[in-house]
Amino acid sequence: MKANTHPEYRDVVFHDLSCDFKFVTRSTINTRETINHEGKDYPLIKIEVSAESHPFYTGKHKIVDTAGRVEKFRQKFGTVGSKTAVAAG
Repeated sequence: MKANTHPEYRDVVFHDLSCDFKFVTRSTINTRETINHEGKDYPLIKIEVSAESHPFYTGKHKIVDTAGRVEKFRQKFGTVGSKTAVAAG
């Protein structure tokens, strides 16, 4: 291989912010932040979703709706044909 053409492949910590889950894996991604994890310093990558928080892997389905579109749709069309239960809220 040619020297200085490939990015550095190293251990990094991915931090799932939604459930405060951290795991170590290898990556070439660049980051400015570092974290001390289990007594060793690693580059830190902050993520929103991982296998610990994704509904497919956890079995917990939740609808994230910041604009109120789901509620507006349900008011207009009701729950006819809906496969998800209406959350009491």
